[in-house]
Amino acid sequence: MTDILIQNAQLRDKPQGETVDIAITDGNIDVVESNIKDDAATTIDAGGNLVTESFCNPHLHLDKVYTLMRMDELAMQSYHGGGMGKAMNAIELAARVKEEYDEEWILPNVHKALRLAAVNGNTHIRAFADIDSKAKLIGVKALLKAREEVKGIVDVQVVAFPQDGVVREPGTTELVREAMQLGADVVGGIPWIEFTDTDAQQHVDEMFDIAQEFDKPVSMLVDDAGDPGLRTLEMMAVRTIKQGWQGRSLAHHARAMHLYHKPYLQKLIALLKQAEMYVVTDPQTGPLHARVKELLEEGAYVCLGQDDISDAYYPFGHNNMIEVAFLASHMLWMTTRSEMEVLYDMVTTEAAQAMCLEDFELKVGAPANLVILDQPNLLETLRYHQAPQHVISHGTLIDPDNLP
Repeated sequence: MTDILIQNAQLRDKPQGETVDIAITDGNIDVVESNIKDDAATTIDAGGNLVTESFCNPHLHLDKVYTLMRMDELAMQSYHGGGMGKAMNAIELAARVKEEYDEEWILPNVHKALRLAAVNGNTHIRAFADIDSKAKLIGVKALLKAREEVKGIVDVQVVAFPQDGVVREPGTTELVREAMQLGADVVGGIPWIEFTDTDAQQHVDEMFDIAQEFDKPVSMLVDDAGDPGLRTLEMMAVRTIKQGWQGRSLAHHARAMHLYHKPYLQKLIALLKQAEMYVVTDPQTGPLHARVKELLEEGAYVCLGQDDISDAYYPFGHNNMIEVAFLASHMLWMTTRSEMEVLYDMVTTEAAQAMCLEDFELKVGAPANLVILDQPNLLETLRYHQAPQHVISHGTLIDPDNLP
């Protein structure tokens, strides 16, 4: 017997009104065709609304969600200031919250954010946890615990993230290695935070060495300030190529790109393509952003992230990736129908690719990670950016009233 049968589903690649049925068995998409007659344990009438892949968020500082109320707004004022000239100062101000890190308050915040993720159809998250002399491994341990508690509902990839640097914070490299031994999924990095280019290169090299040691992907926040002289995205791309880490290396922010001259940008894009390296952009969380349209025009890889939920850098957010795409449409001025399709890919299939997820497509044989939306097309979906009517994660229909 089919486990779940979705009837009257509008697919993105089908003409409006030409609907199909989708049968899900043993966690996978089994059949996609018109008028499936199989019996099913659960039948859902999509009513001609869109059914698509579920959403992926490749960038969320999950250990810091809902910490805004624990501190003043000085960090946000610096981070959002003119040209992001005080971005490093913002990070130093935001670090104060880690002096009181405690799993007792971190975990409830994490669970709140993950429940919202499930309701909003955000079934896969790359989640950063700060590691340094203040946070130690408290955030990592909290996220590892939450990862197991929501397994099968939301897939959480835990990133061991040295937010305050590794040269600036002696001992942090060993803490990152300990986090990987505990079971973290991704090696993080933020090389631009170091004081010199030499130190930034050491940061990149030490984190990539750990990634090679544990055979894990890399996620690094690069060039996140209004300084056209920042070059850590280039460092990361070069090391990716040298190490053979193509497709396993993910860059975040790269806002200094906004200020690069065209010749250097063209060289950088060529490097990114050779490294098969995605750039995650979060234009809703800062005044500068990566040159998304030019990256796309040159065939480079881009996706969208939420980045923050009510913390020192951004006061809003609720793990709704349709809302992120809606905001990006305005920030990047991508408002044509074809651009809406691109934006939607950037929070579904492209984001999944950036997170190293396999077979993340609405196709026969793929894992059933799907959303049944409340609108028949992408224009209306982005216009209202509401939660899906139904969410299917790993072949299971999510019950919003029965989440961890």
